[in-house]
Amino acid sequence: MCEIQYCKRAIFIAAGFGSRMVPVTVNTPKPLVRVHGKRIIDGLIDACLKAGIEEIIIVRGYLKEQFDQLLYKYPMIRFIDNPYFETANNISSVYVAREYLENAYVFEADLLISNPDIICKEHKGSDFLAIKTDHTDDWCFETKDGIITEEKTGGDDCYQMVGISFWSKEDGARLAKDVAEVFESEEGRKLYWEQVPLVVKKDDYSVAIKECSFDDIVEIDTFEELASIDEAYKIG
Repeated sequence: MCEIQYCKRAIFIAAGFGSRMVPVTVNTPKPLVRVHGKRIIDGLIDACLKAGIEEIIIVRGYLKEQFDQLLYKYPMIRFIDNPYFETANNISSVYVAREYLENAYVFEADLLISNPDIICKEHKGSDFLAIKTDHTDDWCFETKDGIITEEKTGGDDCYQMVGISFWSKEDGARLAKDVAEVFESEEGRKLYWEQVPLVVKKDDYSVAIKECSFDDIVEIDTFEELASIDEAYKIG
């Protein structure tokens, strides 16, 4: 029987520019963009608080001072500044927050959540949220017996990746060391952070799928997708 793991904190990766969301991200970090009047990141933070996860860490970079506005509503937030965000991929955000990965959620901070109940405090081990789909052109997982065996771009009869994962105490400690090792290597800064446990060091991890649906959460990748969800952004 697996020992239940309890989530202690949530780490939000929020340092990037969000180039595909231009023009709205020219003056606003993507997680702070409002959809139907509410900042994208607020829904994720609210889901954590509903689940009893009250330690909130936001890794910021682009227009970092704008994140201070969150403190009015969420005074418990701690910020970690990412000095590498302009020259490295999002592995840099996990690198600067690596000491907090044990018993922790790692969130992409630009996900529009509709069902907060997909976030929970209790876990059986490390897991990644994903959506079962017949076909996707997006990042996805192949699995065996509910465990991720491969991460890839595009696939059939697979699980589309959602940028929310939980890391157990043991895996979080291992991940902190592995992220540092990979990030400090010659090519490591080009990687997405989850490629460390799911690709580069995949033999050392057993990460389960935690299934959700397209009705629960959506990633807004482009300005066109934003405009299709919130008509306030439609031009002309």
